[in-house]
Amino acid sequence: MKSFYRTAPATLIITSACIILWLVAAFQARSLTNVFSGSALMNNMMVWGPAFEIADHWWTPLSYAFMHLDIGHLTVNMFMLMLIGREVERHFGTVLFVALYLSAAISSGLLILTLDFMSPTAGASGALFALMVLLISVYRSRGADLRAPIVLVVVNVVYTFLTTGVSLWGHLGGLFAGIILALCVNRKSPVIHWVGIIGLPVAAFFLYTGVGA
Repeated sequence: MKSFYRTAPATLIITSACIILWLVAAFQARSLTNVFSGSALMNNMMVWGPAFEIADHWWTPLSYAFMHLDIGHLTVNMFMLMLIGREVERHFGTVLFVALYLSAAISSGLLILTLDFMSPTAGASGALFALMVLLISVYRSRGADLRAPIVLVVVNVVYTFLTTGVSLWGHLGGLFAGIILALCVNRKSPVIHWVGIIGLPVAAFFLYTGVGA
């Protein structure tokens, strides 16, 4: 674990935060399989259109990415985050990794609000989809075989369309965010990196306000 923290501290901290928050929500709900309806923390952190507008839960397009519905949802997402996040963080560095992660999570959250306003949503899947796309760029920069990360993305996209109960626009939002962020961070100029990282959630917010209008 010390070695993991040295090479990917942000990944470990984000994973730990998700686990701790889920444990609090599970304790409130008195359930390991359904924390959605019985936890005040979940209700305050999940992204849901009416709460975002009426109750002014302005933080939820980010906070939703740190909450999970049940122990299975948490386990799968944290396993993926530990594996993929470590590689992406080691490649881009901790500061850039955190910025990429937050940008993808917020952009996905805003897309959910735009296109799936009435669906309460929680989970790190949107950010994870972006990390999967960024993993392709990591492999490409190393001259490694791209088949494994590409298959990973394709399998998860197919899973999104075939499985009920997942956030279609959360997953696709993360996928689109990952593509845009990868195009930006593959450029040599740090200015382009940050234009993409900051500009993406800003554009997603204007899309939300434009559609809402």
